Amino acid sequence: MAMATTTARIGAERISRRFGAVQALSDVTFSVTERTIHALLGENGAGKTTLIRALSGLDQPDDGWVISRGERVRFSGPREAFTSGIAVVQQELALSPNLTLLENLVLGTEPARAGVIDWRTARVRAEEIAESIGARIPWDRRAGDVEIGTQQQLEIIRCLYRGADTLILDEPSAVLAPAQIDRLLRLLTELREQGNTIILITHKLDEALRVADEVTVLRGGRVVTTQAADELDRPTLSELIVGEDLQQVRAPRTAPPGEVVLEVDQVQLAGRQRPVGPVSFQVSEGEIFGVAGVAGNGQEDLVEALIGLRPCRGGAIRFDGRDITTASVGARRAAGVGYISGDRRHEGLSITEPLVDNVAIGSHHSPPLARRGWFSPGAARRHAADILRRFRVRHGRVTDPASMLSGGNQQKLVFGREISKRPRLLVAAQPTRGVDLRGISELQQELVQARDNGTAIVLVSQELDELLALSDRVLVMFHGKPAGIFDPAEPDARARIGRAMLGQRSGTEVSS
Repeated sequence: MAMATTTARIGAERISRRFGAVQALSDVTFSVTERTIHALLGENGAGKTTLIRALSGLDQPDDGWVISRGERVRFSGPREAFTSGIAVVQQELALSPNLTLLENLVLGTEPARAGVIDWRTARVRAEEIAESIGARIPWDRRAGDVEIGTQQQLEIIRCLYRGADTLILDEPSAVLAPAQIDRLLRLLTELREQGNTIILITHKLDEALRVADEVTVLRGGRVVTTQAADELDRPTLSELIVGEDLQQVRAPRTAPPGEVVLEVDQVQLAGRQRPVGPVSFQVSEGEIFGVAGVAGNGQEDLVEALIGLRPCRGGAIRFDGRDITTASVGARRAAGVGYISGDRRHEGLSITEPLVDNVAIGSHHSPPLARRGWFSPGAARRHAADILRRFRVRHGRVTDPASMLSGGNQQKLVFGREISKRPRLLVAAQPTRGVDLRGISELQQELVQARDNGTAIVLVSQELDELLALSDRVLVMFHGKPAGIFDPAEPDARARIGRAMLGQRSGTEVSS
């Protein structure tokens, strides 16, 4: 069941009314040839999400059609689109963490024999699919216990298991480390060779150029171009997407760091997948301290300990010389600790609540939201509008729920709320995840500005380029333990940090 072409010609009016925070589309037309990888690129709010909603049946176009297998169709919902062979792998993975990978695979479509689930048949079919695309899946392990790259592979296999042959992948590498991204891109190439069609939505231009056959660029709800990938390069793509070639932010510190703000002293934790620690380091005012590591190696647990979400089993955490090891999240935030969560939907935002409430949360009794200790709804609305405008969050009304924003715009909202408070210490976990090229550049500049204004920043990122460009020092975590603290200015820093992320220690680390 291969889809020969998919063409969408979508009017703007109804989509614009129904989804005030989502970019409307205007006469969008593009085609995807069977057995190809087609990259769909554009800034946050360019219209990618709206288009994918139409292609997958989540919304019907106001005008025009989706053409599937040479026929005009209007899918009434995702189930009908799936019947036609089209499936979406969302950026936010939808696995049950307490079920095994095999149980997640067959959930809702369990093969049965005499009224009992036929696990043998399920496993044989699962292993056939995994082997055909070169994936190795530990079927008996719980989904919550495996690395994010394996979860991503399972989501793809689940679509194939249910009969899809046209996969729409929304930012599939946003939460992956470099080695996992390489594995994912090899998997996509193998899927194409096996006869599947891939629509790849990504902000990472190098990935698109590496695997795509064709590229479509959206800007402001319109198609800018559709071209063969081998006719394009990174600077050209950047200009097509944002109107200019945006370079990586590089702003080395010009002033020496100030007083020590954060001291992590022999901290030990009970992590999600393994014990973490002992870990020790210091971060001073006016310094960006990077934390690198393949997902699942303890950096997420360390972040939770710094902000008070995970208790320490040993060691101490000191903030401006005061022991905060057992202090609550609220106490730490009141003392001047800001937190950009790596999980915007479940930690960073109350996704069903209005934008204004999400901006105001945690600051109801502080200026500029309060007057003489009393919360001011009018001041909150003005403050929210200022944050949304400053960080170019594409939105409808400040009373719209946060769920109406695209993933990148949700990220910019969380970032803007936290950094605008001018914290003494900012713990930034994956701060640019899912953000477009221009947005990444702007958010990175904000981090540099905060550093130059004296904020101490702990930057945890899966983007090695980001860590190398912004950090003054980089701590690498491997299997829950420090694998070294490195100077990113060293000529061979990338190679040394990459080896450390895989547990291959070499060279000389800098002091903590």
